[in-house]
Amino acid sequence: MRLPRLVRQAACAAAFVTSLCAAETPKRVGIIGLDTSHVVAFTTVLNQGPKNPADVAKFAGFRVTHAFAQGSKDIPGSTSRVPEYTEKLKGMGVEIVDSIEKLCAQVDFVLLESNDGRVHLEQILPVLKAGKTVFIDKPIAGSLTDVIRIQEAAKKAGVVHFCSSSLRFAAGTQAVARGSIGKVKTATATSPASLEPHHPDLYWYGVHGCESLYAVMGTGCVSLKREMTPEGQIQVTGNWGDGRVGIFREADRKAKGGPYGGKAVGDKGEADIGKFDGYEVLLEAVVKMFRTGKAPVSPEETLELYTFMEAADESKRLGGAEVKLADVLAKARAEVAGK
Repeated sequence: MRLPRLVRQAACAAAFVTSLCAAETPKRVGIIGLDTSHVVAFTTVLNQGPKNPADVAKFAGFRVTHAFAQGSKDIPGSTSRVPEYTEKLKGMGVEIVDSIEKLCAQVDFVLLESNDGRVHLEQILPVLKAGKTVFIDKPIAGSLTDVIRIQEAAKKAGVVHFCSSSLRFAAGTQAVARGSIGKVKTATATSPASLEPHHPDLYWYGVHGCESLYAVMGTGCVSLKREMTPEGQIQVTGNWGDGRVGIFREADRKAKGGPYGGKAVGDKGEADIGKFDGYEVLLEAVVKMFRTGKAPVSPEETLELYTFMEAADESKRLGGAEVKLADVLAKARAEVAGK
């Protein structure tokens, strides 16, 4: 006999609560930075259950228990959110602490969620010192030099980590990344690309589309050129060598069909990519890392992704000239080394 849908959902929800209570050593998750809606979305799933009760097992055994509120210090659109999100997390049983050190002493894993990439280097150092596996929400940093510094510090500390947009883990994008259309020859990914003056142009929001692009193209971009479309929007064309081309194109937030999307063409066909499937797909990847100790995105790919976006700014500075990623990365490495 098939149970009514609401009864099945109630049973699954009860199972979720039971699994949390039954855990002998519940995994405690701490959040740094309460200036993005991601913190509410993630905490809701971990502390109250996912939207689909059938997905309970994907997240069971993890709970947000502590948070450090400070995120950005000078971006009004971020700082204004902190009081609201702080109260929402308190309402879900999260204790607010006044230092990252105190947070690390009371949790097993960390979500570094500060919306402002510039504060990530400062905030992650105590996490690395404490040896806590950490997810770093996008952008990983506010400059390519800080991306390098964060990755070097994490490698020295031996701490598992990764950074990503939720767009990378959308079902269609992941299917292509796994080879559904063979090796991708060309791909175009679109997303909004609103700017924030303290960050390289694409770090702030264009990173979403760039994540989708890298998910299906992989590493290996040699050079790129940045232009403006006839509609006045950003377009970056990357040369992956051997005729492989990847394009990021800024989309209007009110675009028909939604601003997130794109298409990939492979040697076995073509497919849509770049759709937004919500935040749970990203959180699922994060929880899997917590469980396995294996990051789903390599530091090498993240470094190239952020080099790609920095190179787009360099091309802009040079009036749309072609820029080699190796040159941009070498310049940043030299700056980190103090040369």
